[in-house]
Amino acid sequence: MDFALPADLVAYLVELDRFIAREIRPLEEEDDNIRFFDHRREWARTDFDHGGLPRPEWEALLRKAKDYADAAGHLRFAIPKHYGGRDGSNLWMAVIREHFASKGLGLHNDLQNEHSIVGNFPIVTMLDGYGSDEQKAMIEGSMTGKYRITFGLTEPHHGSDATHMETRAVAARRDNVKGWLINGEKMWTTGMHVATHCALFARTSGDDGDARGITCFLVPAKSEGVKVEEYMWTFNMPTDHPRVSFTEVFVPESAVFGEVGKGLSLAQCFVHENRIRQASSSLGAAVYCINESVKYARERKPFGKALSENQAIQWPLVELATQAEMLRLLICKTAWEMDQMTQEQVEQTLSDKVSMCNFWANRLCCEAADTAMQVHGGMGYSRHKPFEHIYRHHRRYRITEGSEEIQKRKVAGFLFGYMGPGKR
Repeated sequence: MDFALPADLVAYLVELDRFIAREIRPLEEEDDNIRFFDHRREWARTDFDHGGLPRPEWEALLRKAKDYADAAGHLRFAIPKHYGGRDGSNLWMAVIREHFASKGLGLHNDLQNEHSIVGNFPIVTMLDGYGSDEQKAMIEGSMTGKYRITFGLTEPHHGSDATHMETRAVAARRDNVKGWLINGEKMWTTGMHVATHCALFARTSGDDGDARGITCFLVPAKSEGVKVEEYMWTFNMPTDHPRVSFTEVFVPESAVFGEVGKGLSLAQCFVHENRIRQASSSLGAAVYCINESVKYARERKPFGKALSENQAIQWPLVELATQAEMLRLLICKTAWEMDQMTQEQVEQTLSDKVSMCNFWANRLCCEAADTAMQVHGGMGYSRHKPFEHIYRHHRRYRITEGSEEIQKRKVAGFLFGYMGPGKR
């Protein structure tokens, strides 16, 4: 069994590194754009006078970097060729995302808002797999920034439990147009401040707790009755995570996204692809923290003796490095297996492995960042090093992505036989 990376993948990593050095690094350094990544990053990115939202100049810089990457043929790597992409596989994306994150903070890749010069577009996957012809026509615009589609699944009173959602949609007619009337509330609807649409999940039939009976709707963000109630200030700022209410919101039948009553299939399509890639990025960020700690421990000589000779420094980093190596193998194996399966097969037979990768990668990253802060001493806890930023972001992942609850519940479901193959 050959565990070596394919030669063409290694060559592509070199190509990406050259592109970053040639076009992205200069953009990062001009006009003091480095303020978005050095010790000033949180203040530079956050418009505290306007609800804590991202500053327009910060988001404009991210868009400019994406446009550079798109022109160079990198942004759409994971997208099907008929949409201008390269049919990039989950395995290749896993390797690329770890590679990027292991470089540390930069305009090439920023995990706080899923920015990358090699784009992660789970919404495009949803549109391609489940959208009507009219909805598929939005794919091009969703990559160029013309369309911004948010994800409206989580609710204030139910958190990660989508099957007990209180948002309801009932069949209705308005001005002789058949459609649906939606009422409810969503949390953490990331990006609503610039959204054109929300992929909104609502119960259309069935009882609380049923997986069937939930439908996804593509709701225009400016529809009458859609209101951002508040932006939630978070562990690391800026925030673009609001609580949004939907009051008597009418949408035509054409707004149904996928099949009526089978909306959770779209949600699973989103989270599986997103979470294996998120795990790769978390691993990469952990590797960055480990490598920086090893480098510092070899250079720093308090009391005339290198830190690296201290076993209290060595042992934690040995354990973290070992976990990183094992996790990389699980992520790559899982990503490769996902590439051999349909979305339905992934859900039925591999979903637990995706969850393992996700929750352990986020935990590993938090531990690696915390260790890096300790190894680096006072500077480690300052904002002049990126470790606190990495720690806060991935600690947030462990909460908002359900890594300590939903992911483990999924693994337990497979382990004890009430989910997955041969479920009882």
